[in-house]
Amino acid sequence: MKNLSFSIIFLLLVIVLVGSQTLYVVKETERAVVLKFGEIVEDNVQPGLHFKIPVMNEVKTFDARILTMDSRPQRYLTLEKKAVIVDSYVKWKIADVARFYQATSGDEFVANRVLSSRVDTGLRNQFGERTMHEVVSGEREELMTELRDGLDTVAKRELGITIVDIRVKRIDLPPDVSESVYQRMRTEREREAREHRSKGLELAEGIRADADRQQVVLEAEAQRDAEMIRGDGDAQAAAIYAQAYTKDPEFYEFYRSLQAYRESFADNGDLFVLKPDSEFFKYFKQAN
Repeated sequence: MKNLSFSIIFLLLVIVLVGSQTLYVVKETERAVVLKFGEIVEDNVQPGLHFKIPVMNEVKTFDARILTMDSRPQRYLTLEKKAVIVDSYVKWKIADVARFYQATSGDEFVANRVLSSRVDTGLRNQFGERTMHEVVSGEREELMTELRDGLDTVAKRELGITIVDIRVKRIDLPPDVSESVYQRMRTEREREAREHRSKGLELAEGIRADADRQQVVLEAEAQRDAEMIRGDGDAQAAAIYAQAYTKDPEFYEFYRSLQAYRESFADNGDLFVLKPDSEFFKYFKQAN
């Protein structure tokens, strides 16, 4: 009885051992290749439970999800020979499992190293064909699209991977040129400020000159109207005086003489040299 139990246990162990050597599982997030003495005999093994020949076959599994390669910031020159520091990353995934294994031996580090070199060359070429403004804002999206499409073709052919996306996280100026760029920007802004000030002063002078002209015109018109009113008033007064004085000419002459005496003798220090029979003293002689 004991021998029978031992035999059953041994048989179960053998079955488990054989099963572990002949069965393998590929997860949903993985793809696999089957090797026969190092040669690929089955590629792109789909998720599920599969069989293999023990000892003779070997299974290599790879991550089938989208992977990220975060590159180190690199220095590139634009079309104007201006240096920029570019920080970028790449999203990629395995498209051809067999080619990926043949090119990298299934090592993601090797794939990232080769891909980084291709991205660096592509970015260098793309930045070298564009100006600073274009790479920063004007054609940034177009640059990324062209680089992704071109690199995707090369990556599929050489590495068996597809490029999902390439993005530039940030573009900085090197410290040695930042100050000169900021100084140039400051100078440009100061120049624009001077232009705006000069235009403002010119506009102010025009407004001030127009205001002065309107003031002169208004004063001249007011002076003209005042003179016309004053002249009309003087004419009316003269007519009234003439009408009044014609009623008694003798009284008018006497009144004018009194006014002349008042104005002439207003200052005690005045000295007159006149003939005694002068018309000026006509009413002094006729005082009675």
